[in-house]
Formats: sequence, C-alpha cells, structure tokens
Amino acid sequence: MRKIRVLAAKPGLDGHDRGVKVIAAALRDAGMEVIYTGLRQTPEQIVNTAMQEDVDVIALSILSGAHDYLFPEVMKLVRGKGLEDVLVLGGGVIPESDVPAMKQAGVADIFGPGTATSKIVDYIKQNVKRK
Repeated sequence: MRKIRVLAAKPGLDGHDRGVKVIAAALRDAGMEVIYTGLRQTPEQIVNTAMQEDVDVIALSILSGAHDYLFPEVMKLVRGKGLEDVLVLGGGVIPESDVPAMKQAGVADIFGPGTATSKIVDYIKQNVKRK
C-alpha cells in the first residue's frame, strides 16, 4: 500500500510558514509523503497541485485571517474538480467562532496553535480515504 500523500499549502498572502513546516516534518516522520507548495498560493494553484500530485489530504495553513474566504474557495474548487475523496484540513490562527463555518464549507477539521502533531497524524490516519 502506498504512503498517505499530503499536500501542505499556504493560501493567500500569508508569509508565515514555520507552523506548516513543523507539521510537514511531523507527517513525514509518521511515514506520510508530504508535498509543500510554498507561500502565497491561490486556491486554484492548490487544487491543481492536489490533482497533479494525486494527494489523499490537503492541509491548509493560514495566519492572515483570510480563511473565511480562502478555505471555502478551496472547497468549491475541490468539489468542482471531483476531489470529494480528498480529506481537507485547516490549521493556523482561526477563531473558534469561525470553525463551524469552515466545517460547513467542507473542511473536515481545524487544528489551532498548540495542537499536538500526534493528534493531527492520528486524525489523518483515521479519516483519510485511501485510493
């Protein structure tokens, strides 16, 4: 069976990438294959890369406060491209009051600052739809 493939992405103009790099390293250490898009990706770039790389998970990380626009936009494109089997997660600085709207948009779960990387690893392993 192939490794779980995760696309770690930084949507929008957010220039902070320390957190996503920590998560990417933890996922790699857990035996997953991680593709990191780098900074300042558009929703279209993220979803196109997810398709090209045939990923199982899209992990979005944001600190800029634009999650309320960017995460639903990614989800719209995910559905439009027929990638409903891809697990989409969010992380970064997202107010607790915004989490229900992110989940309603289709993001499976949100992991805020201080979340143990083992919790994210376990969540992915339990919820990913293997191809």
